[in-house]
Amino acid sequence: MFRGLRAPGLKVPDSQPAKATKSPPGPVAQALTAPVGQAPPKPLPWSAACPPRPRDVARDATRKWRAVGGAPGVAAAAAAAGMFSAGAESLLRQAREIQAEELTKFCSRIVKLLQEEELGPEAADALQRLFLIVSATKYRRKLEDTCVHLLQATLCSPKCPEQLQLLCAAILREMSPCDGLSLSCDHIHSSRQLSLVASVLLAQGDKKEEVRSVGQRVFRVLESRQPEGPSPRHLLPVVSKITHLAPHTLHEDQTNLLNKRLVDWLRYASVQQGVAHTSGGFFSTPRARQPCPVTEVDGAVATDFFTVLSTGQHFTEDQWLNVQAFSMLRVWLLHGDPEGPSTPDADDRSELEGSTLSVLSASSTASHLLPPRERLREKAFEYCQRLVEQSTRRALRKGDSDLQKACLVEAVLVLDVLCKQDPSFLYRTLSCLKAQHARLCADPSRARTLLPIAQFFLNHGEAAAVDSEALLRHLLTRTACELFHSPPLAFELMCFCRDSLPLFGRNLDILKWSFPNLLKLLAWNSPPLTSEFVALLPSLVDAGTAVEMLHALLDLPCLTAALDLQLRLSPAASERPLWDPSLKIPGCLEASRDPQFQGLLQHLLRATATGTVERLAPLHRLLQPLASCARVVQCAEAVPTLLQAFFSAVTRFADGALTNQLALLLLERSDSLFQVPHYEDRVHRVLSSQFLALCALHPSLVVELAKELLEFVGSVSSVHSRGPMLASVVWAIGEYLSVSWDRRCTVEQINRFFEALEAVLFEVTQSRPSATLPKCPPQVVTVLMTTLTKLASRSQDLIPRVSLFLSKMRTLAPSPALSTTSCEEDAGAMRTRATELLALLKMPSVAQFVLTPSKEVSEPRYHRDANTALPLALRTVSRLVEKETGLLPG
Repeated sequence: MFRGLRAPGLKVPDSQPAKATKSPPGPVAQALTAPVGQAPPKPLPWSAACPPRPRDVARDATRKWRAVGGAPGVAAAAAAAGMFSAGAESLLRQAREIQAEELTKFCSRIVKLLQEEELGPEAADALQRLFLIVSATKYRRKLEDTCVHLLQATLCSPKCPEQLQLLCAAILREMSPCDGLSLSCDHIHSSRQLSLVASVLLAQGDKKEEVRSVGQRVFRVLESRQPEGPSPRHLLPVVSKITHLAPHTLHEDQTNLLNKRLVDWLRYASVQQGVAHTSGGFFSTPRARQPCPVTEVDGAVATDFFTVLSTGQHFTEDQWLNVQAFSMLRVWLLHGDPEGPSTPDADDRSELEGSTLSVLSASSTASHLLPPRERLREKAFEYCQRLVEQSTRRALRKGDSDLQKACLVEAVLVLDVLCKQDPSFLYRTLSCLKAQHARLCADPSRARTLLPIAQFFLNHGEAAAVDSEALLRHLLTRTACELFHSPPLAFELMCFCRDSLPLFGRNLDILKWSFPNLLKLLAWNSPPLTSEFVALLPSLVDAGTAVEMLHALLDLPCLTAALDLQLRLSPAASERPLWDPSLKIPGCLEASRDPQFQGLLQHLLRATATGTVERLAPLHRLLQPLASCARVVQCAEAVPTLLQAFFSAVTRFADGALTNQLALLLLERSDSLFQVPHYEDRVHRVLSSQFLALCALHPSLVVELAKELLEFVGSVSSVHSRGPMLASVVWAIGEYLSVSWDRRCTVEQINRFFEALEAVLFEVTQSRPSATLPKCPPQVVTVLMTTLTKLASRSQDLIPRVSLFLSKMRTLAPSPALSTTSCEEDAGAMRTRATELLALLKMPSVAQFVLTPSKEVSEPRYHRDANTALPLALRTVSRLVEKETGLLPG
């Protein structure tokens, strides 16, 4: 995040462990395990020790693409991915294929190298290869005990070069937790070496209280006040890690010591640049070696104390400590007082915090008379205020501009912690943050820095009488609408909404009615944001937004295509995100300008909920050329998960009217979906299961929506396009169209449903083969037969018709309509079901008891009771039917 804090990365990204094969090792594997100094069989695309990172490859490919005059699109990303897969992926794969025997031989060579008196480039090259091998898999490699022992000895050797110590520490961390580890930091004085040893010990999992021992040693080094002793700069990350892992291991005197040191490092660092190391040549004059003051990001000479935003050619040691101290400040403040103000008069100060006297007294307190913790807070507050002021300056370089944004975010987060711990800071903070809010809202490039300010206002708005509604509206409407294509902003904004739910209060309605903009973030960045939106979804759905939300979720892939089209039509399209140039969509671009589509596009791309819905079928046809776009396909894969989360939230509060609305919506939208490959099948499976859940929640739904259900099942085309949905609707009719569930159910209704379902079953089983004949899944046929039998058991005048049809089904050969989708086993299963249903109908009263059980029979207790259980009744009926089969009709 800050300059100078990020050490060179050594770890190769983890991958899935590849299955070991007995094929001969490839050229890369031979190069990794070849004797040091021996040339590899073939030239490698990259160094075996330093494979390029994916972002570096993507950057290089983008530069090459721009060099030839093209726009950075998917082609550039594909080229980068191809380069990475051809080089680094091959390198990692070959490293994983190295067998245990080859690794043992290679470790033996490393042992010989580490036993030499002088460790040169050959040892460094071998350790780099070993690090790649042990880090290429998620499981731990087994190294020889001698090799592990020598790695530890090399790490702890004071004469060992720093590069080799770094490699040894990286290898031992990859092997952690290690049972044979014998490292100790008790006698290490070098801060750099102590930080490396501590990183290995802290990776062991605190089996032998390594965290406590490391912490005590680190603070003993910090306590030493030798002017020319080791610099504590490398120890501050270790202290931060110890604070996170085991804060209780630090004593009060140690905490006070670090508080005092942090005050010195933050506030009293030198404002003069460091002296450059010269070789003493002809042009090195005393005047050139004179230190000059540090400057601001806009080039002006710094007149105040040094901060992380101060710039210069060379930094002194205390300036580097300043940067390191700020990087760990927030973690240390949270450790120092996680519960809030700890001073005895904190409550008294909080009562008077709004008065002028309290503000003046807080700002004029002699800080050197304060306890160490309060003094650190005062200096941290001054430091953060200085950073906020520096962030308003116009940076001369883009790198400094990015650093300004990062430092402003961290400064606001630290101020948030300070105001929670000591309310006297609150009113001194509000004025500068209000000014920052007004400035940042007018600059879209700094939109991400608004999030911590919004978090601050949510945390302290009530105490400071600040209304955060305007800032929330700006974030959730304008920012989300204009910058949905920024992945970092999308992720941070979604996490902000999820984590701040308890703080929204009366502003929760703003979040609910802004869900179309949140869906834009999700539609464009669906894979990484799906889980965050699922966690946020229950808070977005209520009776007023449920129907519109369900429409929006079903149209989410279409929204992705519309956003793609919107970006292509944007005047600044060259600055917009990447898309696939292989898609030929000139027709879409021209047709989207047609006035008849403008209203539909505006509705789909709306910023807030309107409470109304539109039929988007014409828009589906317009955007169909974009359906195969990779981003649209990815978004479509997330919709089933989102639908499950939506219905899980809705069923907690839905009443009868809302349940009927949602059920009708499922029937309507099951035949009106954006045609993305495999999207309909996945969504139909979810809709069919959720329709049954709605019926179970409100059984009267079948009677109340009888007309709409009859229209749905009356369409034979639904058998072809909506098989799972048709099966669920038919099953719900047979289950809930009964007087036992709704007293309004009549015989006339049962007869109408029977005739409609009988016609459907006859159509799919008796029709002759045709080129347009719909394919009927065997599950639909069995559900139709079962539902007809259930309805006949409730209206016994229909029993002869069902019995005749089931008799034909039992002896009839499979229809050509069925043979197109089912094998002989499916046809046999249908004949078996017909035989079972026909046997039940021979005793109508028993059939009604079995096929239409009462609510008491549906309870689990009835099935567990051995005397009255339903299986017992079925076995009794079976024996009676088998004994008297010759006397019964049929």
